[in-house]
Amino acid sequence: MTTDTNTGTVAKTDEPGPGGVTRKLGPTDGRSSEGGVLHVFSHGMLVVWALMVGVPLLWVLWSSFKTSNGILSDPWGLPTSLHFENWANAWNKANMGQYFLNTAIVVGGSVVGTMVLGSMAAYVLARFTFPGNRFIYYLFVAGMSFPVFMLVIPLFFVLRDFPGSSLLATYHGLILVYIAYSLPFTVFFMTAFFRTLPTSVAEAALIDGASHTRTFFQVMLPMAKPGLISIGIFNFLGQWNQYLLPMVLNQEEDKYVLTQGLAMIALQQGYENDWGALMAGMMIAMLPVLIVYFVFQRQVQAGLTAGALK
Repeated sequence: MTTDTNTGTVAKTDEPGPGGVTRKLGPTDGRSSEGGVLHVFSHGMLVVWALMVGVPLLWVLWSSFKTSNGILSDPWGLPTSLHFENWANAWNKANMGQYFLNTAIVVGGSVVGTMVLGSMAAYVLARFTFPGNRFIYYLFVAGMSFPVFMLVIPLFFVLRDFPGSSLLATYHGLILVYIAYSLPFTVFFMTAFFRTLPTSVAEAALIDGASHTRTFFQVMLPMAKPGLISIGIFNFLGQWNQYLLPMVLNQEEDKYVLTQGLAMIALQQGYENDWGALMAGMMIAMLPVLIVYFVFQRQVQAGLTAGALK
């Protein structure tokens, strides 16, 4: 141990080890305690976050098998018997089956449209140089900064006054709005991903006589599969849980999506007092999201880290 005469600080240079052998202290030895504290803190925050997410989810799950009296009298208690009729009531009487079908049609069409248009635009912006390339790219980036609250009123009038026929309360109208809503982030994400892919493969395909369209769909798009799966799941989650846009643009009850249906069921509980059906309806709305994530969680992680690894 030595003392710096200029600063008065004490620095460890070595310390006796076993058998009297002097061990040199490396530069990282003094940071081991800091790393341990950071490790414990980060894992503690992850545990807290997991409890904040997992406990409400489990509460909704076991409450969906309880009666309304059981939920109100003992909200944190486990169900004494499983009441599967809550799920049947939510699916049939509360019309969750129709809302689920409407959501599947809208989200299915919008996710496919978003992925096709977004990946094509991102590929052109990432691979080709032309006047206005960066300007168009930054327009998409700027689109992510617009709050959706500022757009609902103009969108309402655009869909209502659409030439030919009104697009309000229609599947295709809501699909087009969802695509426009999700395109900016999709283009931003996929542009960065396409830039990480090697250009030699595309050049070899063009030399062999493949057109740009064939090169994109048969060569580059399969190579971008991890990124496509990642952004596809993000779009699916965002569009499946969307509430404001359908609430303003979709006012016909037979075209309601799940979020609107859940809001209606919650409103009716003040009159029907069927809280078990409400909890079951919430689980019906959450199950597709949970299934998609658990099935594709490895692909999501691979897509998020592919750019950094390359």
